[in-house]
Amino acid sequence: MIGRLAGTLVEIEGNTLLLDVGGIGYEIEVSANVLGAGPLIGAELILYTHFVVREDAQLLFGFCDRSERDLYRTYIRINGVGPKMGLALISSIDPGTLSRAVQNNEVGVLTKVPGVGKKTAERLMVELKSRIDTLIPQLPSTTDMPMPSFTSRAVYQEAEDALLALGYKGNQAQQAIMQARQDFEQKAAQANGATKEPSTEQIVTWVLRQIARSGV
Repeated sequence: MIGRLAGTLVEIEGNTLLLDVGGIGYEIEVSANVLGAGPLIGAELILYTHFVVREDAQLLFGFCDRSERDLYRTYIRINGVGPKMGLALISSIDPGTLSRAVQNNEVGVLTKVPGVGKKTAERLMVELKSRIDTLIPQLPSTTDMPMPSFTSRAVYQEAEDALLALGYKGNQAQQAIMQARQDFEQKAAQANGATKEPSTEQIVTWVLRQIARSGV
């Protein structure tokens, strides 16, 4: 089992990275979170991995940390969820959204993921209900932090569209908006809801400042 790799990033093609580890190049399909971190060619990169061996192929999947990989492994243990669908789930639903969806039994959140039908989503929901507290223990419950309104969801979507218009790739924009949303929601929770919901302009400005600070 290949559980972790540390090496030099050689190439990025779509969601597949080529990582040089001691002179051996590993092709790794990675989550949106890995790509959203803006890995640079020639830089050192550490990934937690899951290795899949089939009769017709050997596949290696990479994740930004152990908890993301653990959630991925929970997904693929569920009947009907294969390695590719598991990666789609990880890349499409951020931990905060997943936690709230499970707590509120919102199966529709899962069916929005490409390839996930209603029956599969229902099986996922049952499995995740018994595991969500251990998989994502740091997230507050819905009694501590209210679900975003449809208005706020629209604002975040508008901000993501604005980033796409500025030339950012889909996975980069999605990851940036996810991070911005978590930051604003955390501040709102700390202020006991006293802060106002951010505007589209404030969200985009937050993202651009983060990018400037990271130098990406």
